[in-house]
Amino acid sequence: MPESAPDETETAPDLPVARLAETPVVIDTRASYLDAVARIADGDGPVAVDAERASGFRYSQRAYLIQVFRRGAGTFLFDPPAVGSFVELQQAIGDLEWVLHAASQDLPCLRELELEPGSLFDTELGARLAGLARVGLGAVVEETLGLHLAKEHSAADWSTRPLPAAWLVYAALDVELLIDVRDEIAARLDAAGKTELAQQEFDAVLSRDAPEPRAEPWRRLSGLHTVRGQRALAVARELWRARDDYAREVDTSPGRLLPDSSLIVAARSTLASKRDLAALKTFSGRASRSQLDRWWAAIERGLATDDLPAFRSGEESIPPPRSWPDRNPEADRRIRELKPRLQAIAEQFELPLENLLTPEHVRRIAWSPPTQLDEQSVRGMLAELGARPWQIDATAQVIAAAFVDALQPAEEPAEPAS
Repeated sequence: MPESAPDETETAPDLPVARLAETPVVIDTRASYLDAVARIADGDGPVAVDAERASGFRYSQRAYLIQVFRRGAGTFLFDPPAVGSFVELQQAIGDLEWVLHAASQDLPCLRELELEPGSLFDTELGARLAGLARVGLGAVVEETLGLHLAKEHSAADWSTRPLPAAWLVYAALDVELLIDVRDEIAARLDAAGKTELAQQEFDAVLSRDAPEPRAEPWRRLSGLHTVRGQRALAVARELWRARDDYAREVDTSPGRLLPDSSLIVAARSTLASKRDLAALKTFSGRASRSQLDRWWAAIERGLATDDLPAFRSGEESIPPPRSWPDRNPEADRRIRELKPRLQAIAEQFELPLENLLTPEHVRRIAWSPPTQLDEQSVRGMLAELGARPWQIDATAQVIAAAFVDALQPAEEPAEPAS
């Protein structure tokens, strides 16, 4: 479970440190797995669930450890590759409320194992809605339980076997405290009158479709803006594709094989032969020389192709707001009129602005509003975009009024007194 914000490096040394009575054991046989499932089924209340991946080390986003805690049952650490099917666990807990922290990060890899919650309580999202200033798990545990939770293994390579004992303690604590955290956050949400809106947010996380794959994922190369010319862009594209194919083949994070900077420098360089590529000192990485034939073949494809990429991607239909004054002045006036009003509502709700209404929804409705600038039309468009009912109730009237006001001509500056 990665942390959610950079401010999680802050600690509270005067707080007691969260500890386990004993080092947990990884469940890696079918017999021990089935025994654990039976014990979990006999437990009480919701289940805390977490997953550890090997992001930054492996190509896949599969789970390499699944942690489950339930009161009356205890904490269990499952090794997914060794366990295989999780059908029995899903049958035991599928109808229960699952408690996760930053659920959107873990749900995809849980679903790969056919683990799907019936209902959800997201402690990270709940903490945001409750008005906590810091929402990484360590900070939330400190705020709600008064304990310091060490997070030094969040970026570890969880595909490592055997897993070190310190990592197992870290993983177990991630779920062992989560039910208590959930209860404290639920109480705060209830006291603030936010229980219903929080449930709408949790349901939205659970029902959200996986994003569509990007048509041109290679355009996310860091430094691509420095590549000039369509031919050089084609080389960058082919190098990205070759790296991605090889990374998938060896299940290694692409950047660990060849960093983006190496792809960019190769695309920007004038290379006549594989020897020129090998002599390029800034073309470096674990696989820069061992796979030299692969990279040179990609460069040759880029140099020879007739399928030259456009200078700009066609995927982004709405340009960044900084360009709106020139490209769509009316939209610029609308969003400038709207933002301070939304900020005021967010402050009334004691919420971050992005949780009141997602920035993408704000941009889309400001860029291309409904034809009729009335509350009902705005409500309909927000619903189509995916806004939750509570968000629509809180913002639709204000959005309509802001857009109407944006139509008014700007006041002329007063003439100086003679």
